[in-house]
Amino acid sequence: MSQRVRVVAAMIEREGRYLITQRRPQATLPLLWEFPGGKVEPGETDAEALARELREKIGAEVEVGDLAVSVDHSYPDYEVELRVYRARLAGGEVEHRHVHDHRWVRPEELDAYQFPGADARTVAALLEGKD
Repeated sequence: MSQRVRVVAAMIEREGRYLITQRRPQATLPLLWEFPGGKVEPGETDAEALARELREKIGAEVEVGDLAVSVDHSYPDYEVELRVYRARLAGGEVEHRHVHDHRWVRPEELDAYQFPGADARTVAALLEGKD
């Protein structure tokens, strides 16, 4: 039986563009793009985990809003339960603390970036208006 991981991510919009971050070269699924976020630790709510992960990875404070989309995805060695929340930057600038790069992209530009399987399904759902 494969390991199941709960992951949260932020859909942060500014002036019609969404924040995406690039995974570091040494990370699992290296150099792929994703909405910023990370794993939920035991005892954390999704909102607590998302706020902590964004502070750690991009140095920003966020206000976590409503759930936008939810995706379950199986990788060869584990399963991901991905929950993407609408969020708003509430302080700090985007830094590259634990990410390789970041971009602010329009929805129609998202398909120019390579996302991991779970994230790709999330992007597709968002673009289809299933949020």
